Amino acid sequence: MERLEVEAGEVLAVLGPSGSGKSVLLRTLNLLERPSEGTVRFHGADVTGLEGRERVAVSRRMAMVFQDPLLFRGTVADNVAYGLKVRKVPAEERTGRIAEMLDVVGLGVRSGAYIQTLSGGEAQRVSVARALVIEPEVLLLDEPFANLDAPTRRALQEETRDILRERSMTAVFVTHDQDEASRMGDRILVLNDGSIAQEGGVREIFYKPATEFVARFVGMDNVYEGLVEAFEEGLAQISVQGRELYAVAEARAGEKVKVGIRPEDVTLVPAGEVDTPTSSRNSFTGKVTDVEARGPVARVTVACPFPLVALITARSLDELEIAVGAEIGVRFKATAMVVFR
Repeated sequence: MERLEVEAGEVLAVLGPSGSGKSVLLRTLNLLERPSEGTVRFHGADVTGLEGRERVAVSRRMAMVFQDPLLFRGTVADNVAYGLKVRKVPAEERTGRIAEMLDVVGLGVRSGAYIQTLSGGEAQRVSVARALVIEPEVLLLDEPFANLDAPTRRALQEETRDILRERSMTAVFVTHDQDEASRMGDRILVLNDGSIAQEGGVREIFYKPATEFVARFVGMDNVYEGLVEAFEEGLAQISVQGRELYAVAEARAGEKVKVGIRPEDVTLVPAGEVDTPTSSRNSFTGKVTDVEARGPVARVTVACPFPLVALITARSLDELEIAVGAEIGVRFKATAMVVFR
């Protein structure tokens, strides 16, 4: 049976495609749903299947922030006060805690503003403040910034991350966005079809994916089938569509494997310079088949003969005069290659 643990003071980012079970996991942790099998433990105590006051008592030790702020009519302060009133916190103490928390989320001067006058980012800040003001033992966040524009989303990610770390708060942050997961999480859990595909640190998930699903989901566009031709002293020689690639990995000669490399680990150079000595064990030429500009970066596909995707800066694209049909040199290190079965 799969087991998931969240340590005190840890921010666990739960990453996965739509329908992978992320929101169900949060609802289960918050005791809104009962697991079909297994148990939910809170500080070591089995809380699976609690009902009535017992369930409410445990649930109130947590707080949840949703994709939709779910604010009610009234002022900013009225919304942030709600959880404190439910917990019967005295009015004088409520006032102080509300003011402090609104300052933390940058809304101190907006406490008397009515909800309908707020921007999307301000509304989500109110939602975060309402959750944090009750001082939960665990904070659950269900894609809270998904509906915001990019600059606002990035600002709120940074603000929330800083708040969580400054307060050493335990949190589970659900997202389908790999950049957000890497930015928010101390550790990442990747879900696929209700099961744990992989869990680990940010670098482990993004640079040492355990399966092809994880590799492709976290942006490793270059994944190929290969055959290990030789292995010696930690270096594997792998044949991919007639091209010999080298990877630092454990492998056996004659073994069929899959290999992958992240686009940002691929370097493009003028074709005439590809044989210049470098630390890159893999170097060859290919023909550019596609160029896709993405603001400050560009996604370039090169036939090597297999399609190899490189992610380079827009400046490099111009300096190298890369265009469809041009011959280009390709380099990447053996340490950048990932081998999985």
